[in-house]
Parts: sequence; C-alpha cells; structure tokens
Amino acid sequence: MPREIKAAFVQHACSEDRSENLNASIEGIHQAAAQGANLIVLQELHNGLYFCQQENTGYFDWAESIPGPTTTALGEICRQLNVVVVASLFEKRAAGLYHNTAVVFETNGEIAGRYRKMHIPDDPGFYEKFYFTPGDLGFNPVNTSLGRLGVLVCWDQWYPEAARLMALSGAELLIYPTAIGWDPNDHETERDNQREAWIISQRAHAIANGIPVISCNRVGFEADPSGHSQGIQFWGSSFIAGPQGEILAQAPADQDMTQTTSIDLDRSDQVRRIWPFLRDRRIDAYHDILLRYRD
Repeated sequence: MPREIKAAFVQHACSEDRSENLNASIEGIHQAAAQGANLIVLQELHNGLYFCQQENTGYFDWAESIPGPTTTALGEICRQLNVVVVASLFEKRAAGLYHNTAVVFETNGEIAGRYRKMHIPDDPGFYEKFYFTPGDLGFNPVNTSLGRLGVLVCWDQWYPEAARLMALSGAELLIYPTAIGWDPNDHETERDNQREAWIISQRAHAIANGIPVISCNRVGFEADPSGHSQGIQFWGSSFIAGPQGEILAQAPADQDMTQTTSIDLDRSDQVRRIWPFLRDRRIDAYHDILLRYRD
C-alpha cells in the first residue's frame, strides 16, 4: 500500500493582535483537518507581526519558552484533531538568548522535536541577527507517525547544503515555514523575478533530493514601525511540490488560504531509482565546500 499523507499549509495575514493571529492559525488547522489533512504547516512566526523590520529590544517580550503557552494551545489542538503540526515560534531559551524555532507536534499533542533556524539574515527590513542566535541543533529530521520531517525555516530555503543534509539524514519531506515579501518600491519585474526565484529554489531542492517540499509563507502588508522603509508586502504563494518539483498545490500571492493535497511518500523511491543523484555524488571531491570562498 502507498504511504499517502494529506498535507496542508495555512497562509494568512497577521495583525498587532497576537491572540487574533494565533486564532487565525488555529482556525486554519481546523479547516485543514476538515479537508482531511493529517500534516499541517504554519508560516514563520505565525502568531505575530514580522517584528524584524527594525531593531527594538521591546520585541524580546514576545518570545516564549518551549514548552510554553503557544505550544500548550497547539498541542491540545493536535490531540483533539489527531494531526501533526509544524509551527514556527520566537523561542526564549534564556535571558538574552533567543532562537527562531520550528516545533513539530505529534498527533497526541506532544512535542516530537524542534529545529532552530541555522541561517540568519541581516538585511534592510530583515534584521534577524539582532534577535536570533543561530541554531545549534543541526540538520536533523524529526521523527513522527507520518514520517521523517526535514524542517527548515525561511532563509534556510536558499541553501542547497541544508536541504541535502536533511535528505542525507533520511528526511522524507522538506518543510519551510517562511516570511518573505517585496519592498513596495521594487519594480513589478523585480518583484516577479524575486518570487519566481524563491519558488524555483525550493522546487530545485525537491528535485535534487527526490523528496517533496512544503513551503508556507505569510501574506498581506506589514508597515515598518520605525518608518525607515516602506514596509513589506508579503507575497504568499505557499506551495507543495512533489519529488520532481511538480506543483501539487499553490496559494495566491494576496489571499489568506488553507489548502490540502495528497502526497505519496513512496513515490520518492521511484523517482530516486531513475534519478540516482545520491548514488553519483562525488563525496571524495567535495572538500572545498567547507571553505567560505575558494580564492
């Protein structure tokens, strides 16, 4: 029998009301479960605005411990609906030590594992290095009742090394909670190029590793509280791709959406038989990959 799962993403806009944002995510989980989903992915930092547009120590008050209030609420929903959920949170590990962390909940509501974001950006409007310590848990899949989930977060999605290491550790799916969007000043052509590059990059990870990808992005406009920029128009476009990069489901760029589709995990084995990239890797010749740059 094929190992088929029903996977879903919950794409929504966020407001200043953190309880309202959490409720939107929970409502999306209920919608996905009603659609038959048993694996549900939430967007990056789903229960708040994307606060990294400015450097403000006050936002450290938004961080919480894991386990904590949000994990308790989500765990209870998972137990009630018998679903696996991947949720991205602002983790307070200790005073002055914070991470951007994805938590995986099992169907019984327990935490199956977590991943701390490894690649931390520092660009205008994305000042994440001010808030997040780089992850220290490595690239290790989380074992669940549905399979081994290779959970990564946003900026990680541009790095083929991260996807490969998850696949080499037995990940059966790559999952990317995300918060990415346009600068409103960008020309329409530049916007299209950026969005397409984002999609192509992750589809390429699916192809190169022969496993499906789930990417969940937020949507809507969020102003820069500092007033130094024009804010961010998040481009949504959450999608699920199969092991040959084929699009199985995709959301629009400008609407809240919960979408569910079927994924046959056994198909990865068939794809890897005809495209045996893991077999033909020249691991004896890759030592320079550990250099920052080859001068």
